[in-house]
Amino acid sequence: MNKLNLPENIIRLRHEKKLTQEELADFLGVTKASVSKWEKGISTPDILLLPQLAAYFDVTVDELIGYEAQLSGEQIRHQYAELSKAFAVLPFGEALKKVRVFAHKYYSCYPFLLQLSILYLNHYMLAETEEEQKQILKEAVEWCDRILENCSNVGICSDAAVLKAGLYIQLGKAEEAIEMLEPSVDPSRLAGQDGSLLVQAYHMAGETEKARSFAQVKQYVDLLSLTADAIRELFLNEKDGEHCEETIRRITGIMELYHLETLHPNAAAQFYFQAAVFYMKNEREEEGLQALQRFGQCVDRLLTTGQMGLLHGDAYFNRLDEWLDRLPLGSMAPRDKSFIRQSIKESLRHPAFDRIKEKEEFQKIFLRLTGSTGEKGANDVKDRTFDQTL
Repeated sequence: MNKLNLPENIIRLRHEKKLTQEELADFLGVTKASVSKWEKGISTPDILLLPQLAAYFDVTVDELIGYEAQLSGEQIRHQYAELSKAFAVLPFGEALKKVRVFAHKYYSCYPFLLQLSILYLNHYMLAETEEEQKQILKEAVEWCDRILENCSNVGICSDAAVLKAGLYIQLGKAEEAIEMLEPSVDPSRLAGQDGSLLVQAYHMAGETEKARSFAQVKQYVDLLSLTADAIRELFLNEKDGEHCEETIRRITGIMELYHLETLHPNAAAQFYFQAAVFYMKNEREEEGLQALQRFGQCVDRLLTTGQMGLLHGDAYFNRLDEWLDRLPLGSMAPRDKSFIRQSIKESLRHPAFDRIKEKEEFQKIFLRLTGSTGEKGANDVKDRTFDQTL
């Protein structure tokens, strides 16, 4: 919790209403000297006067005294998990109402407000109408703007800026997203070398363990980024068969080399899914089914190992724990398990698979991963690609 700012707030609110100390004193039934002492911090109003004073200024008592509710990192993770579960088990409107209650209560807890914006981005598509979806995204944009305007933490503001750009993309505002992102992500800028320079600086300062840990984290994150970029390569170049095949060959080799299917089955699943879409669009059923089989194996690991969606290292990436503990959500998945199953079900109804949806091999994959047949409810959901925020 930040320090209370009652004296400053009384001065500010009094000036906003263009009141003198004497006028405020007359309204409250106290002396002008009392108001003067409040504003100088020499004394404080009687506790029974606070509701009257807050009502007069048309603010809450919390706003009057400068109380800003804050959550710890562990509390943020717990509340995010509960709210994520609410979207899976409650009617969408009720879940949305719960989120808004927490947003209002912790409006000055900027790390939490950032996570609520991410929660909206991960679940807005559950809204029944396109207009409601847009309204939810715009609400998240407003939260990001509040963070950018008021938060002093550079890291949180940086995350809010990137998230805002992602929200713009979902709103169809590509030009606004480009304007936000282009200056900072240009590969030719020196900023892209900051991680390597920090490793070098740690080493020179004799902080060898920090250098080793950071270098490993950077390699881990770069591996996931390379895989994510390859997924977009397949999507953007789907008509260039030769290029896509080479992309699949190279990235599959890297994933096998780094054991990515067990290290991060979510990232591997996303890649295999996009590879399957490419093959099916090019009428290569055998390769498409093989890619779907590998996709299914990765999803099985996510849903049946007891560590569904959790980030973790392995024998090679053995220095990630401290970094994972510092992440806003730790190693937890950003979505509830039942919601992920529904996302997989919708993904497997992608139009690219229409030609094989009656085949036994495809039906087995669909049934194993979703617990239902491929046809049941097929017209009740939108076709979309495998969710990359799984």
